[in-house]
Amino acid sequence: MSWSFLITSLVVVVSPGTGVLYTLATALTKGSRASIAAAFGCTLGILPAMCAAMLGLAAVLHTSALAFATLKWLGVAYLLYMAWQALREEGALSVETPLDTKSSRWVIVTGFLINILNPKLSIFFLAFLPQFIAADEAHPLPRMLELSAAFMAMTFVVFVLYGLFAALVRDRVVSRPRVMTWLRRAFAGGFALLGAKLAFAER
Repeated sequence: MSWSFLITSLVVVVSPGTGVLYTLATALTKGSRASIAAAFGCTLGILPAMCAAMLGLAAVLHTSALAFATLKWLGVAYLLYMAWQALREEGALSVETPLDTKSSRWVIVTGFLINILNPKLSIFFLAFLPQFIAADEAHPLPRMLELSAAFMAMTFVVFVLYGLFAALVRDRVVSRPRVMTWLRRAFAGGFALLGAKLAFAER
């Protein structure tokens, strides 16, 4: 596995996006255990995009305006829904102690949906992965699976580190209602901005 792939992947994973924002928000509202669940859900959400890239389905999103627009607007609606929930202290971003099995599953599902409803992710992998596969590669599919697994593992580790870091300051944040209110507004604004960015995205 090339260093260029690992370095490029790390830059992509570390860059702030919906997954990072959701993991941080979950860590601050629910703690370290929930942040790991959020990281797991976001990582699982990458799997359909990678499968789409390997099966050529991402090419359909790239060429079909209707398919791309449908998935895009579903993603926009979900991000705005997340912003609304953050403001209302409901859903996956509500403050709960302790985290039970039901709410843990909901955290994972939410993280999964955040990524799966982003059509740009599938198109990104369609353009990203083939760059690191030699033209004369004898077995391109296993090689793509190897790169995909490495990218997902890196995503999970980085997101967990983000979440655990945020969880360290959780007690100070949760104990200060005023700070918590402003943080919720910031997270809501972040989700809304990402939704707006996705709304203006083109194939």
